[in-house]
Amino acid sequence: MAAALAGLAMACSPQAATDENTVAAAQSSTHPVSGLEIVPVVVSTGENSYEFRAELADTKELQAKGLMHRTQLGRGEAMLFPSEQPTARSFWMKNTPIPLDIIFVGLDGRITNIAAMTEPYSEEPVYSVGSVSAVLEIAGGRAEELGIEPGDSVSW
Repeated sequence: MAAALAGLAMACSPQAATDENTVAAAQSSTHPVSGLEIVPVVVSTGENSYEFRAELADTKELQAKGLMHRTQLGRGEAMLFPSEQPTARSFWMKNTPIPLDIIFVGLDGRITNIAAMTEPYSEEPVYSVGSVSAVLEIAGGRAEELGIEPGDSVSW
């Protein structure tokens, strides 16, 4: 019973990246709400690695919609916005009712900056520092909780 509860807890929040997390992520390849493909994203802080199950927003249309109208985002969930061409990016929270940490990933795979606890429904843009290869959105406050900060690496 204890092992089953431990496995359930692992599935609900990012933990140190393990083979078990990778297998669990591979078992469900689409998100039950959005229908988007799920890809594993690992953030390495130097001390720890955290794996998120990220919905892949890989078209302009999907990126424009993002997490709009979503009322929840699990502690181990995320949305990944890869850039076709590296460029400076800006995001806003229009029609997004939950706070997010918006993580900008530089060309070297390292976090350039984080817009933490963005304000729900805000139409004020938040910007990357320089060109980025991707943006990762996670539940608001998780970056601080996990010790994720600029300079940490992100891979998918």
